[in-house]
Amino acid sequence: MDIKFINTPEPIGNFVNVRYSGNHAYISGQGPFDDNGELIKGRVGEDLDFNQAYDAARRVGISILSVLKNEVGFEKINRIVKILGFVNCTKDFYLQPKVINGCSDLFVEFFGKEKGVHARSALGVYVLPNNIPVEIEAIIELSGN
Repeated sequence: MDIKFINTPEPIGNFVNVRYSGNHAYISGQGPFDDNGELIKGRVGEDLDFNQAYDAARRVGISILSVLKNEVGFEKINRIVKILGFVNCTKDFYLQPKVINGCSDLFVEFFGKEKGVHARSALGVYVLPNNIPVEIEAIIELSGN
């Protein structure tokens, strides 16, 4: 699988990208970046269609993988435990779980089923920071070494 990792995004507020507790890494909500390193913006069902939203969620997955690569190290990852996905969408858009599959599918492709399949929630919201279409956070179980 060919993934173009990005630099770890700078937090837009008073928080860190990763916080460790016990054998878990908690990854703060990440957003989608285009091929030029710019945030993808817009509301799903209004500015973006389903396919664009799925791609945005996949790109958020790349942001999360980049944080893991740059700040945690793939060798330390035991499994993806859970992701929480938010979709900035119109009130009549109901495919939030299928949008967040963009990230979930990427994790399974990258880590395989044993490490990549995870628990998950997907929510539709009225607005997200910087008008991004998708924001996802993750909980990662780390190996005991």
